[in-house]
Amino acid sequence: MDLVLVRHGETDWNRELRFQGQVDVPLNDIGHEQARRIARRLAGTQAAALYCSDLRRARDTALPIARQLSMAEVADAGLREQSFGLVDGMSIEEIQQRQPEAWESWLKFDPDYAMPQGESMREFHARVMKAVHRIALDHADGVVIVVTHGGVLDMVYRTAKALGLGGPRVSEIPNAGLNRVRVRGGSVEIVEWAEVGHLADMPPQPVYDQRKYAVPNPRAA
Repeated sequence: MDLVLVRHGETDWNRELRFQGQVDVPLNDIGHEQARRIARRLAGTQAAALYCSDLRRARDTALPIARQLSMAEVADAGLREQSFGLVDGMSIEEIQQRQPEAWESWLKFDPDYAMPQGESMREFHARVMKAVHRIALDHADGVVIVVTHGGVLDMVYRTAKALGLGGPRVSEIPNAGLNRVRVRGGSVEIVEWAEVGHLADMPPQPVYDQRKYAVPNPRAA
């Protein structure tokens, strides 16, 4: 079956490069326009179902798609962004000031490290892929649209490319970008990734480049 994966539209916290995590942040004006555009981009899609994370920024992005396709969205907590625990909602500068040891540990991108009271990359990956395969099993012969988060898409990308969970993100994951993957049995294959033609004349997007901050970690795998 095919999954059409959409990252939620932009929020003010995206602009500020905050760790949004599981804080329920709304879309900003740009994000709402991105949501309308991705809905028009998906017009005519013969979708068997529309799923979204239960966080507001994903649900607000899914709503125009639901209206465009005359179908109801299904909110699924398994599609939430990674939990960053105590640093959820903080900017990089705030984490450096308030949780300096946690920030230094985070920069090693160890898949088994979690921010205080948060979720490790390995735990996050297991949760995300469990949700993806459950949705695939429930709609084995159809196309399903999933509106979710950057971290979730990173987990799907790493799985499809057989990349380790350690190390910084290497894929482009723009807000309201269009991604298509094919799920067959336990395998995931990328058909299309980070397509943004529908956003061509919109303002440049904020980008948190994890590679800028990464430090070597021989344990990352």
